[in-house]
Amino acid sequence: MVIAAACLHHPSSAPRGALCWEWPAPVEVVSSAPVGGGRRRVRWVLNVGVELDYVRVDLEDHAAEIVEELGLNGDGVVLFTAAKVGRVRAERREGVAVDATVGITKPTWAADPAGGFTPWHPGTINIVAQMPVALTEAAAVNAVITLTEAKTQALLEAGVPGTGTASDAVVITWPADGPVEDFAGPRSTWGSRLAVAVHGAVAAGARPGADR
Repeated sequence: MVIAAACLHHPSSAPRGALCWEWPAPVEVVSSAPVGGGRRRVRWVLNVGVELDYVRVDLEDHAAEIVEELGLNGDGVVLFTAAKVGRVRAERREGVAVDATVGITKPTWAADPAGGFTPWHPGTINIVAQMPVALTEAAAVNAVITLTEAKTQALLEAGVPGTGTASDAVVITWPADGPVEDFAGPRSTWGSRLAVAVHGAVAAGARPGADR
């Protein structure tokens, strides 16, 4: 699979910038993105920078404005973050490519009894991971778990008081064809590479003094 590079654009509909990954042929994806999330086949992924006081709830409409302005074709996935998308952190590990924008101004614990009653604020750690091997459905879900565990490990090591933010999102892509891997846990061949790459990208973004 061709590894897509993150390209930074500044469309008028996304004044804080938008990162775009675009592939010459469709790739498989599993994602928790607010627009285009789920399990599907896509041609591109967008990570859109928004203001800290961003209050739009018509995310699909906003995403459509950006897609039209950039002239993107086919189906895609759109993420949003208040982190500086131009400060994307990239890590590569034996064929696995991970790009992360790390916004941790509003960290939270996953299991927090008060979490459902506190005001939500944009912050967001968005992670786009590209796997060079195809994944079974089970392995794809396992890859999401592995990625999340590696992200949390990096945050805890950096002293961040939380397991992430309330709006973190993930995109994992893999080739539409080719040999299929059955496992993506942290001790599997490809899962371990994914974990190390995610850990490195998030650690770089969470490091004290990092420009987020």
